[in-house]
Amino acid sequence: MSYPFEYGDETLWDAGYHSGQLYASLVRGAAGFLDVPSGLTQTPQGGCAVDREAFQAFVQQLYDLYASTSNEVLRGLAQGLLGTSLVLLDRAGGAVALRPEDATALREAASALGRAMAS
Repeated sequence: MSYPFEYGDETLWDAGYHSGQLYASLVRGAAGFLDVPSGLTQTPQGGCAVDREAFQAFVQQLYDLYASTSNEVLRGLAQGLLGTSLVLLDRAGGAVALRPEDATALREAASALGRAMAS
């Protein structure tokens, strides 16, 4: 079984069922913590529809949290979620502004994840 993340008629990530459910749950939790909409909506078919504008705002807030703290635990927690989110956002045609000191590492991590994320 799969858990697709779709933007319009395009599948951004055809996640495995457990990977997709876990990612969607983590996004919901982070969005609640950040007090912003996640941009992901559960579909009746068992996946998520992506609202690019809302998702981009969520990813930007998540990155802003990551970039604004020196707490290594908080940065580590945010980084895992951020990498997958950057891949999805890029595939939907969106982007967030990254500080130069973060850009290379985050883009490399997202690129590695993207190779493992079937679309």
